[in-house]
Amino acid sequence: MPESVPPSSPLRRPMTPEDDPSDEHLSTEDAPTNDKLAPPPPSLANDSEEAEDFVTPMASNFPPKDVKANVEANGNGDSPKAWSSASFAGFNKRHVRRSSRQYPNMVIDTSKTKLHPSPNHHPPPEKDPGANPTLPLSALPRPPGLEYHSGGKKSLEGIAIRAFCLGNAFSLCLALVVAILALTSSPLWRLPFFVGALALFHFLEFWTTARGNTAEAGVKAFLLTANWPHYAIAHSTAMLECLVVNLFWPQRSWAPLYTGSVLLLLGLILTAVGQFIRTAAMLQAGSSFNHIVQTRLGDGHDLVTTGIYGVIRHPAYFAFFWWGLGTQLVLGNPICFVAYAVVLWRFFSVRIREEETYLVNKYKEDYLEYRKRVPTRIPFVG
Repeated sequence: MPESVPPSSPLRRPMTPEDDPSDEHLSTEDAPTNDKLAPPPPSLANDSEEAEDFVTPMASNFPPKDVKANVEANGNGDSPKAWSSASFAGFNKRHVRRSSRQYPNMVIDTSKTKLHPSPNHHPPPEKDPGANPTLPLSALPRPPGLEYHSGGKKSLEGIAIRAFCLGNAFSLCLALVVAILALTSSPLWRLPFFVGALALFHFLEFWTTARGNTAEAGVKAFLLTANWPHYAIAHSTAMLECLVVNLFWPQRSWAPLYTGSVLLLLGLILTAVGQFIRTAAMLQAGSSFNHIVQTRLGDGHDLVTTGIYGVIRHPAYFAFFWWGLGTQLVLGNPICFVAYAVVLWRFFSVRIREEETYLVNKYKEDYLEYRKRVPTRIPFVG
């Protein structure tokens, strides 16, 4: 291609009416200055090789028949929609008009045409493949205070309803126990006693958490659905055994050597003492106590070795183990007593072994010495 000549140069041949603007030798530099069509982009006007590549299908030896030419020039974009509409329209109109005169049957497909973008166009930056993906709405941080609304993990509504129901259940059961003992000789007072003991236990679980470890005081602190459904099945089975036996065999005594009254008193003591020790242990541990085993112990977790913890290692587990057995003695359930003993022993032996792994990793020799000195008071555990 010859060098461009400025319009003021005397070497430029003036345009005449006989000149055909569709001349195949006419380049973008030779276009008349009064052409009403928009000029091509500067990047193409100064790049002779790309301009020639674009008009190659319009050579004179092109077969005059129906042809669909996919024109692809070297560009940086992905689609014609990304470029300046004026530059793209002005550039294409000129060549499509000229080619349509010479080759009326030609169909030029510009859907895949790639052109240089307009100087004022700035394509969007490419995504960094290492950037974090867009988080779903559920993973975004929630505004503060929503956990106290209905459905939240610290829902005040949920806490109020559970506390209200547990309080009513305890009061009703206490009234039933007194009425049955005062008005009848039926042993069925054991059932409301058991339900009342459960109601008091779950209420105190939340109360001690709210007082000693307030940050963890939520709906789950009541432990009403802990270890679901095994926990519910165990208590339902115990009540069913007591109900069936006392309805159909009210005079039956399974205690050996007529020790039924002694075992009943022992059951009441174990239930009361177990509840007291668990509540006191949770209050003494404060923020160091949690219903969920903590795999990572933070700075706020302290090793408590005084008070109840100086006599019993894991006193909260010790208390629930004997509390559960005491309730079965009160109910007079020989089958569930054995079942409770086996299930609770297996549960706490695994739980204590798992928890002490993390305690040894954090406190090292301090906890090893404490473990040697203080027993768990649960048979064959620790």
